[in-house]
Amino acid sequence: MRMLRQRVTVSGVNVMSRFWSDVVHDLVPYVPGEQPKILNMVKLNTNENPYPPSPQVIAAIQGAVSGELRLYPDPNADVLKQTIADYHGVAHNQVFVGNSSDEVLAHVFHALLKHDLPLLFPDISYSFYPVYCGLYQIPFETIALREDFTIAIEDYQRPNGAIIFPNPNAPTGRLLALDAIEQLLQAHPTSVVVVDEAYIDFGGESAIALVNRYDNLLVTQTLSKSRSLAGLRVGFAIGHADLIAGLERVKNSFNSYPLDRLALAGAVASFQDEPYFQAMRQTVIDSREAMVSKLMLLGFSVLPSAANFVFARHATRDAAQLAAALRERRIIVRHFKQARIEQFLRITIGDDAQNVALLTALSEILA
Repeated sequence: MRMLRQRVTVSGVNVMSRFWSDVVHDLVPYVPGEQPKILNMVKLNTNENPYPPSPQVIAAIQGAVSGELRLYPDPNADVLKQTIADYHGVAHNQVFVGNSSDEVLAHVFHALLKHDLPLLFPDISYSFYPVYCGLYQIPFETIALREDFTIAIEDYQRPNGAIIFPNPNAPTGRLLALDAIEQLLQAHPTSVVVVDEAYIDFGGESAIALVNRYDNLLVTQTLSKSRSLAGLRVGFAIGHADLIAGLERVKNSFNSYPLDRLALAGAVASFQDEPYFQAMRQTVIDSREAMVSKLMLLGFSVLPSAANFVFARHATRDAAQLAAALRERRIIVRHFKQARIEQFLRITIGDDAQNVALLTALSEILA
């Protein structure tokens, strides 16, 4: 006999959960960064690119607005897959695309990471990973980062079903070098190793360079960050054709048309304007380095970052109080109430005006 579930609160609304499955009842959903409804906020909490996408992207999306929107898009996204394959020097059948890298990762967890042995990932990492494990009922173990918040690949030398980690890591921003990733792959030839590269374009060397040498490597990326397309929701994975075939089987059992015509057109165009991509990427990198220097002058210690954000801790001031004081000045940064990092703020790199506003506000608060 089905047990009656108790009343729970979801987004402030009481919901009777007696019809939920056990899996749903036990889930702890991912909480995305705040998207404020208040105008004129300096929004430095969700790692969005402060600069617009390439004009070619806008033109391509506008050109795709036609009567053909009544038709389904290409379910295989062949033009986009070939564009990504050509850009990264791999074969068409080594590319998988989806509606954001989060959806791509969801399929990865379902298709490739669900095994009897536990999935391994860092203890301080992308907080969607344990959510996916709960959703797909995947056993997992977290591996503690070193005291300096770097990944210790030797600590992964234990029985596992698979390994996943962001690189650069989120929310720390720290980068694992490509030779260390290769050592990890060599040490675990029977485990799938997923490298989640949402921020790789801001300072790292992509592990895509290794996919043709290691059939157990899968690399995921997104167009949301470095290509300024968070609102378009396009992500992809690159790996051995056998891994991609597994992802396609899951995708086509879930949603055969994940990318619409506008997203496909805009995504293809984003890879066709390389000068714009490189210029905007470098602008963010330069702004990050300037931000680090100025934060350090204000008494912050800042972890080395290869992402479009910094992870900073003040020597004497509480992080939660600093975040609250910034909010009073209409500036939002991200504070995590998590062990080991509760005194850090994750600060997205904004444009020049946003960065000046942040630094000015911090100077006033600290004074």
